[in-house]
Amino acid sequence: MLNYIEPVFRPPSEWKSLILQVTNGCSWNRCSFCDMYTAPQKRFRAQKLDKIAEEIKAVAYNGASVSRVFLADGDAMSLPFNRLEEICLLIKEQLPQVTRISSYCLPRNLKGKSVEQLARLKELGLSLLYIGCESGDDEVLKRIEKGETYESSLEALLKIKAAGLKSSVMILNGLGGSELSHQHAVNSARLMNEAQPEFLSTLVVTLPLGTERMDKQFDGHFQLPDQLGLFKEMHTLLDGLALNKTVFRSDHASNYLVLKGILGRDKAKLLAQVEQAINQPTQSGLRQEWQRGL
Repeated sequence: MLNYIEPVFRPPSEWKSLILQVTNGCSWNRCSFCDMYTAPQKRFRAQKLDKIAEEIKAVAYNGASVSRVFLADGDAMSLPFNRLEEICLLIKEQLPQVTRISSYCLPRNLKGKSVEQLARLKELGLSLLYIGCESGDDEVLKRIEKGETYESSLEALLKIKAAGLKSSVMILNGLGGSELSHQHAVNSARLMNEAQPEFLSTLVVTLPLGTERMDKQFDGHFQLPDQLGLFKEMHTLLDGLALNKTVFRSDHASNYLVLKGILGRDKAKLLAQVEQAINQPTQSGLRQEWQRGL
């Protein structure tokens, strides 16, 4: 059994994966909307390579059935290329049955990594990076203290594609508040159109510890769009998307309306679902508040 520094977070699609905690916490950890890694025990640090090797060998020795590995915590890709290469080599040697290695990744994590280095990691099994772009709007990104811009996000996504890896991008519905809702949706769609990610998901921003940190960035009061406002923002986003073949999911527990499809094949169908939620909410199978969660 692996000893984790709790809490540990992972994408919903990694529920069957071996979670390998190669870092603890998040190297940035300044985003005003995010409380995931604020606990004292989650202060960022890289795990020692010998401990990672011990854990991988222990999993192999116990004969666990592992086909996928997720490198935790918040942005394992902040590790230097040489360390990531060593970790992927260990997985490949000790767990040869693994078919996919994945990780969260901040766009800034890739600034010092070349396309050739990323291609080498892909050769060793790293094939999917989850990119929390959150928004494609520079004003929203500045307000939430993301430390990224439209251009820095696009640069990272294009580098991932050039290396042959897949990207799964997350956009946060409601992140611009009522004030910046429209431009948040418009520019997020523009970013996705330029990047053409393989996967795109949307979540509704949730602030379980309160709005105090966001309030400071929104003139003293952050106002999350109401349900109707969230649906209108989603409609603007979908309407602006011109994607060729992207798996789209808006089925996280935070969402009122579950949406699934391939963009652009299913764009008209998805827009119709959102329009029904706007005009006939009681007939749209929306989640009740008690059914929603992080």
